Amino acid sequence: MSGAPVIAVDVGGTKIRAGLVAGHTVSRVHTAATPASEGARAVLDRVAGLITAIASAAARGGNPARAVGVGSAGVIAPGSGVVLSATDALPGWAGTRLADELTRRTDLAVRAVNDVHAHALGEAAAGAARGTRDCLLVAAGTGIGGGIIANGRPVTGRHAAAGHIGHLPTAAARGLPCPCGATGHLEAIASGPAVLAAYRRAGGAAAASTRDLAGTARGGDPVAVEAFARAGRALGRALGGLANVLSPEVIVLGGGLAGAGDLWWPHVREAFESEMIPAVRGVPLRTALLGQDAALVGAASLWKDTECSDTETKEIP
Repeated sequence: MSGAPVIAVDVGGTKIRAGLVAGHTVSRVHTAATPASEGARAVLDRVAGLITAIASAAARGGNPARAVGVGSAGVIAPGSGVVLSATDALPGWAGTRLADELTRRTDLAVRAVNDVHAHALGEAAAGAARGTRDCLLVAAGTGIGGGIIANGRPVTGRHAAAGHIGHLPTAAARGLPCPCGATGHLEAIASGPAVLAAYRRAGGAAAASTRDLAGTARGGDPVAVEAFARAGRALGRALGGLANVLSPEVIVLGGGLAGAGDLWWPHVREAFESEMIPAVRGVPLRTALLGQDAALVGAASLWKDTECSDTETKEIP
């Protein structure tokens, strides 16, 4: 968008984060718990309240925002900003006319995209993929999601669901249940909860969280060490295969598991490099740089180089 700051919002199942984005700089950040159990209307009202607060502060500061970009959990239709489907983390979210409803509540033009796609756009604009036109972002944490950027634009696919990398069939996950209801998907072996589940299946003592388990592994527990290593190898192989399919300029890897450090990264990298065909060898695998701000920078970039009026909602090109 031509010079004017954009209000950006990241809507998750437990937290909403919003801020003012000018260029690639995020300021006036507000956070609030997501009232997921109260339904879609309560979530929309909470988001609109954050937007209004930021818009008012920006106007008082003499630099009014002219539009809103949203990255939200769920499958989001390009253009219309309708939530096509969502998990139980946001009950009743599917079917929500996200962009239209927020425009009605705030009188600001709104564009919306999936939250992981927003992360990918952010890392492409100002993070680990800056300067590239074709990249892949993968977030490995509670789940495993992906965002594909081709020629500078997010690839959403026919059903707006492109990037569900956690649901690639994976030999190492054969027979293991995936949260989607199927078995044998990457998320069943390579996500944070999957690492914890693997440790428990192997007879490990109770651990409250994957972060606690990382401490156990660093303390020398071989079962914990292997749980992280196995997850890393499975993810690395999948990323090598995706490099073969997509031939991106760079793959950016973030999410909670990236914080596991040397328990995880060496196994990811070794398996990644072992799977790539000669034609794509050398594709860099980088750590995401922007953290939580990636989704805000990416959501704001939906308005890049676009003029709009205060109340006009345009389709994402």
